[in-house]
Amino acid sequence: QVQLVESGGGLVQAGGSLRLSCTASGRTFNVYDAAWFRQAPGKEREFVAYTSGSGSNTYYADSGKGRFTISRDSAKNTVYLQMDSLKPEDTAVYYCAAPRVPLIFRPTLRYHERGTYDYWGQGTQVTVSS
Repeated sequence: QVQLVESGGGLVQAGGSLRLSCTASGRTFNVYDAAWFRQAPGKEREFVAYTSGSGSNTYYADSGKGRFTISRDSAKNTVYLQMDSLKPEDTAVYYCAAPRVPLIFRPTLRYHERGTYDYWGQGTQVTVSS
């Protein structure tokens, strides 16, 4: 059974930074794609960032471009989301997600769509005060 556990959320002032971590158990993370999504109160869960299994390809939602960086540490079986210059509108629960099969074998799936991912973490709250 694959489990994803997020950590690193918290309360930060606007302009500050946080680094979220997502650690996988039950599988070796480094051959699988991973993504971060977020869900604000009353809104749908939305894509934030994606990394391929090798880490060579990364994509970001427009809202995070230039401020967020997704990375991975294979030795720690962990994917990170570095968030800088945070804004109040970044306030949300952030979720880590991973597919059951690497997306390279599923070319019809889209990295930014929720339905692409089979495994989800429990989420970590990020609150940005103005």
